[in-house]
Amino acid sequence: MDRKAAKKRIGKLKKLINRYRYARLVLNREEISPEAEDALKKELFDLEQQFPELVAPDSPTQRVGGKPLKQFVKVRHEQPMLSFNDAFGEEDMRAWLLRLENYLGRSARANTEGSFYCELKIDGLAIELVYENGILVRGSTRGDGHVGEDVTQNLKTIEAIPLTLHGIAKRAVPKRLVVRGEVFMNKKDFERLNREQEKKGLARYANPRNVAAGSVRQLDPAVIAARRLDSFQYDLVTDLGQKTHEETHRILHELGFRTNPHNRAVKGLEGVFEFHASSIRNREKLSYEIDGIVVIVNRNADFAAGGVIGKAPRGAIAYKFSPKEATTQILDIRVQVGRTGALTPVAVMKPVSVGGVTITHATLHNEDEIKRLGLTIGDTVVVSRAGDVIPQITKVLTELRTGREKMFAMPKRCPVDGSRVVKEGAIARCSNSRCGARNRELLYHFVSRAAFDIRGLGPKIIDRFLDEGLMTDAPDIFALPAGDIAALERFGEKSAENLVREIGGKKNITLPRFLYALGILHVGEETARVLARAIEKARRAHAPLDVLAWGEKLNAADLETLPDVGPVVSRSITGYFKERRNRDLLKKFDRAGITFISSAHEGKKLAGKIFVFTGGLSSLEREEAKERVRAHGGEVSESVSKKNSYVVAGGEPGSKLEQAKKLDVPIIDEEEFLKLIK
Repeated sequence: MDRKAAKKRIGKLKKLINRYRYARLVLNREEISPEAEDALKKELFDLEQQFPELVAPDSPTQRVGGKPLKQFVKVRHEQPMLSFNDAFGEEDMRAWLLRLENYLGRSARANTEGSFYCELKIDGLAIELVYENGILVRGSTRGDGHVGEDVTQNLKTIEAIPLTLHGIAKRAVPKRLVVRGEVFMNKKDFERLNREQEKKGLARYANPRNVAAGSVRQLDPAVIAARRLDSFQYDLVTDLGQKTHEETHRILHELGFRTNPHNRAVKGLEGVFEFHASSIRNREKLSYEIDGIVVIVNRNADFAAGGVIGKAPRGAIAYKFSPKEATTQILDIRVQVGRTGALTPVAVMKPVSVGGVTITHATLHNEDEIKRLGLTIGDTVVVSRAGDVIPQITKVLTELRTGREKMFAMPKRCPVDGSRVVKEGAIARCSNSRCGARNRELLYHFVSRAAFDIRGLGPKIIDRFLDEGLMTDAPDIFALPAGDIAALERFGEKSAENLVREIGGKKNITLPRFLYALGILHVGEETARVLARAIEKARRAHAPLDVLAWGEKLNAADLETLPDVGPVVSRSITGYFKERRNRDLLKKFDRAGITFISSAHEGKKLAGKIFVFTGGLSSLEREEAKERVRAHGGEVSESVSKKNSYVVAGGEPGSKLEQAKKLDVPIIDEEEFLKLIK
């Protein structure tokens, strides 16, 4: 076939493939089998390979393609991409409408059909698409509402987003067109992706929204193409004469965009409430996740007149669903001591996924709350996340009791210092006014640079974890579940996972650092090193139980033969090991998996060297590689700077590799790294 014939054939193939795509995705009508459509795409691909000069940006083959980007370009939106304020019940909705009408000075409730437009609120990522002469030229994320990121290459891989409007539009296509929509992942594709994760031995993704958002921001379009994302469009920025939001959807559909067939105009708040209730009933039947509905004043003039408050339009609101709920079993009820000395009972549960995160703990607030719920250890309970924030136990399913449940009673003595527990109204509190403060200071000391050096776990976060009942003592730090952290307000899954990963990487520590971290009175860094040498001289210390065995045989006279250990320091050290709660603490450290790195390695080989890792390693896990660096006296950084000694580049390295090249930081591969740590 010559070039002229190929050009003609390519044009016909593009038109036909786009027609079939439009019928299948927009009209929900399959005019040809998927296998036959794939055959047409293959023919088109082969012709374009033969005549590469005929490849056009709007070709169906260009949905997957393009070289991986080094970074995303910032894009300023023509009009701000706003977010919505939330409502959680009918009263919230009535209050929203009253505020809007007071602002407008007139009713937003016309006595005609369609005073509000209701849309399913898909749990996805907002995008903006720009078409010029009917061709997709730019796609961007919301970003901060004013400036987003250019992710055109990635959005082109999503079949539901048309690359061209020619041949599918049922009305004239304007020279320039700006539309907005949502990118999301269907439930089946989400489960498929998680099965692939499990086969690879990797952790499951928590929810489809995070996958969709993370995929769109992948620098390599091939990654997003493999994840089969979907999209609906729901708004026109370009003025095409639309008077209502309902008309906006109709125009979008006529232009060839995929719009959600469930969205519709309703009359008054009663219509909104009915749409909301219907969406809840049909929620599980949908192929994608929704977390509520969006309610918009249908008349565009009213919507515009409402203006903006903060970062949200007055004329629209997100009407969220009731708290997501799940059932699980109470394995135990533990008492945590907060930073003020208040004792908080916390339910330990079988892991359960609620609202997109896996949780294992829920605060029970106080003993009165346990009595109100009628809760016993072993019960099956209903757990909810109100507003997708803090997990709460809302109901006990007493019908499922077996008779083996156990009653819970608040302790009479404080778990931290053994002082008497007193009641102050509904709150149980340690009678020692310094208990909470002393415990808090010990925890601050424990995570400090000279001790366990846990980055990201500062005083404010420790205070928060104490108040939420996630921890009482230092060993609890190593049992913090990412899901329980992510469930807290202002914590996201990524930040929770990063913190848990950081903590896990610090379980191996030198003996002097461990002894210093215990916070024994009068034991500073130098004395800790003296004690470590004494322990290692007496026995090989691998774990906290070895320290306990040494400490239980201590006597003041022997200690005072050590350098810089006088009678005062000696009494403090022997006194520490005599207290039962300290011995229990060392046992708890041992159960948490704390192990000691030989002090002989400290300060040698990699001392003063700072490593950064990017990409996957084939012979060992990332965390293991970091531990090996630390074991040889080196440090690990999460960001690239001129201070770095090496950047270790594994398979499929990220943007850190390019940063290292720009800063002239030495780059080594896995083989070279393994030689350094031998």
